[in-house]
Amino acid sequence: MPSHLSADRPAAQPPGRGSVDALISQARRLKGDMDAVRRDTRSDGSDPEDRWQRALYDLALHQLNDLDEHLAQLRDGPPPVPPSKEAAPATRAVPPAPRRGSLLSRVGSAEWNLLTDEASWSGELYQILGRDPAAPPLTLDELPSLVLDEDRLKLTAMVTDCLVDAKPIDGEFRVVRPDGDVRTVHMMGEPVLDTDGSTASMWAVLRDVSELRRSQRAVSETRDSLQRHRHRAQAEHTLAVELQEAVLPPWRGSLRLPHQGPETLDLAAHYLPSSASALIGGDWYDALQLADGETLLSVGDLTGHGVAVASGMATLLGAVRGMAMAGTQPGQLMALLNQLLDATVQPALGSAVCCRYRPETRTLVWAQAGHPAPLLFRDGTGRRLHAPDGVLLGATSGAVYEQAEETLRPGDLLLLHTDGLVPRHSDGEAVNRLLDLGSRFAEARTAQDCVRIVMEEFGEAEREDDACVLLARVTA
Repeated sequence: MPSHLSADRPAAQPPGRGSVDALISQARRLKGDMDAVRRDTRSDGSDPEDRWQRALYDLALHQLNDLDEHLAQLRDGPPPVPPSKEAAPATRAVPPAPRRGSLLSRVGSAEWNLLTDEASWSGELYQILGRDPAAPPLTLDELPSLVLDEDRLKLTAMVTDCLVDAKPIDGEFRVVRPDGDVRTVHMMGEPVLDTDGSTASMWAVLRDVSELRRSQRAVSETRDSLQRHRHRAQAEHTLAVELQEAVLPPWRGSLRLPHQGPETLDLAAHYLPSSASALIGGDWYDALQLADGETLLSVGDLTGHGVAVASGMATLLGAVRGMAMAGTQPGQLMALLNQLLDATVQPALGSAVCCRYRPETRTLVWAQAGHPAPLLFRDGTGRRLHAPDGVLLGATSGAVYEQAEETLRPGDLLLLHTDGLVPRHSDGEAVNRLLDLGSRFAEARTAQDCVRIVMEEFGEAEREDDACVLLARVTA
């Protein structure tokens, strides 16, 4: 093999896909040329040099096949390479095992004379099998003693087919070296026939393919692992989406509350997934008509992504609805949500804003927990409401959350959003961009039209997190 493929050279930057494709084409052309030369080679099998030459042609084709496969692996993504092992001391009688991490194969040869019961091995074969070079080579009857128990029948069958039926040998088996190291050996051989047609001897070329097979297993295991990971991630994503869709309000488009009597609020909302993650986050929006005629408006965000976060979001949103239906005011509701997160087994942080709107007085009572304050748009001008004190949910035990009140007017537009809507590093600038939408909101006829305006401005932006936006227009 070319010396520039040696694992001893410093690691180079991986070539581009086009360069690798060109190398693959070259390797395949060389393989075709080598196969043509091999077919043109004629030998009656009597000359050991001719046999060795033909064996090298066969071996070269195997090596080119391996090179083709390795180049394809490089193009598709390099496999992890096992760590190098320190070489054994030079004073050992048994040759050291081939160095780990190298995909280049050691090649040895052997011939067994059936008439004289003699065997001859090359020095490389001693290296592969870990045998003392001063020891005599093993006979065909002794060779299986080096082979793993489960591979002995395979070797015996190959040798028998070669000696009895004159079939060529082409197969693999594993040997155990004296130091306990297990090596995978690829054996190619043919019978040598006597003048009367009987088998006089058998020659073989043996190649250590341990690192190659280890690399192939690593690639296969990595691909299997990635496939399992993809399937698991897809299943988790599907479950999270289904859970989110089951929990978030079923209305799409505008919602007018209350359902009975004069309508006082025109509402619309939108959910924007993250552009940086395929996993579902813990953002929510909600609008709910309460038993006392008031309306609950809330948005929130539980940190993280995935099924567990979507499940936690569902728990929080259910708690918000239940406590609001029971008459709990926003400040106290936030304190109870903080206790709920503090008591969970899995630590979590969240932010939220919760509002109760009283249509009789057009009063908005609200509280927040580390969340962006609502924006109020009136007569084409927007401003951010002054936020009452409130820390992140789950940040500290026993936190107290203040409330604030705001009197609204017909035509006012209230915008609630989670912080994923605007980039965190430019929060002030992005909020100003939201406030600048006031004149366009003033010309919009419905809350749904206002959502479309927000999406035109922010919908195509790259965002690190999911986002929700909820708009409520006071109609009377």
